[in-house]
Amino acid sequence: MIIFEVNEMTKQDLINGLNQDLAHEYQAVIAYTAYAAEVTGPFRPQLRDFFLEEAADELKHAQMLADKIAALGGVPTVEPAPVPQATSARTMLEAVLAAETETIERYAVRMAQAEELGELALVAQIHEMIVDETHHKEEVAKMLEGFPE
Repeated sequence: MIIFEVNEMTKQDLINGLNQDLAHEYQAVIAYTAYAAEVTGPFRPQLRDFFLEEAADELKHAQMLADKIAALGGVPTVEPAPVPQATSARTMLEAVLAAETETIERYAVRMAQAEELGELALVAQIHEMIVDETHHKEEVAKMLEGFPE
């Protein structure tokens, strides 16, 4: 007889996932802040403003995640995920595009986990963050079209 193990989602699993998301939001805040300071070239003013606006959005996401982790009885992480170095405006935008794509994928998983646990308000909050991150991803993809190498 074969016995299949069913992996049930637990509140701790959700907290762990949210902490992973929080670490990546910290990463985004740091990256956008550094990129705003370091970007050079003819598009510097526009890219600096873009990076600073994105940093503010990601900080709001980080605060929401930290608040939810605490509300669920967890301890919000204080460690960011590793921040990718970038040396040109193009590599900065490419790093941002990769991070936004990964974030959307992680949030889709987290939304399903929250739904499984009946955390409907969290499902709605994550959905809104997916909308934000998708907008960021689309904007960066448009910026990269025809962007000088």
